[in-house]
Amino acid sequence: MDLFGDLPEPERAPRPPAGVEAQEGPMLLEDLPPASSADSGSGGPLLFDDLPPAGSGDPGSLATSVSQVVKNEGKGAKRKTPEEEKNGGEELVEKKVCKASSVIFGLKGYVAERKGEREEMQDAHVILNDITEECRPPSSLMKPAWKDGSTATCVLAVDNILYIANLGDSRAILCRYNEESQKHAALSLSKEHNPTQYEERMRIQKAGGNVRDGRVLGVLEVSRSIGDGQYKRCGVTSVPDIRRCQLTPNDRFILLACDGLFKVFTPEEAVNFILSCLEDEKIQTREGKPAVDARYEAACNRLANKAVQRGSADNVTVMVVRIGH
Repeated sequence: MDLFGDLPEPERAPRPPAGVEAQEGPMLLEDLPPASSADSGSGGPLLFDDLPPAGSGDPGSLATSVSQVVKNEGKGAKRKTPEEEKNGGEELVEKKVCKASSVIFGLKGYVAERKGEREEMQDAHVILNDITEECRPPSSLMKPAWKDGSTATCVLAVDNILYIANLGDSRAILCRYNEESQKHAALSLSKEHNPTQYEERMRIQKAGGNVRDGRVLGVLEVSRSIGDGQYKRCGVTSVPDIRRCQLTPNDRFILLACDGLFKVFTPEEAVNFILSCLEDEKIQTREGKPAVDARYEAACNRLANKAVQRGSADNVTVMVVRIGH
């Protein structure tokens, strides 16, 4: 099934008229559709309804526009009306603002995991701080050993834009500082797929399945997953929710964790717990390791330990991604 079949085709740039230079530079994000609607049951406000479109990211686009204006004002050029001059000036100002506000953020991930009361560790995680290092032909092909089913939460950073894809009950939370309240907020980047939610339950029932005791057919705890082939005929889909979020200078870190953490921690509690660890000056630093790395690693380990101490009977995996400005 094509996940992006309902997305519109990107518009092709019109061919420039003769005698006018073609504007160079890729348009990175302007052809993307708007992000999905807000999630009322995700445990926090969402970020995706009022985001402005990202700029082109092309440092030469502004200079090209200026040169075209100068060329068109030369001999033989048609004089612009006052309205056209006004609109053109606003366009240049807007491009200057977009260029000035273009900030590239650096992200680095830290992780801790605990088996908890389970007999085996079923969680898995991958951190690619630089995905370009992994996009190379493999030296040898090995078949992965897949188990029956899995949930997934993925975050991809492209410049200052985050793309979040998730299915199942793992979550991604953004810690953002609110200048008005002077407090840190826990903002949901993902949507929890629980069979008790209305839209998820309706899809399952239309496919001939049912929800009993909060589970699909009384067995499966999530309404979307990778694998779980015997439940696909009952409406359990592997199509993720995909969202987009623009980073700001007030963003501090991203928390990604499985349901084992959120069974005993609310998103706000987890974010505040991490913040208290990051402000703890008593954390010892190993020789040759930056203090900030030691604090983020300690925050992951302490939060995972605390979840087990609070009685989480599930596996617990905690991943914190530091946002460096």
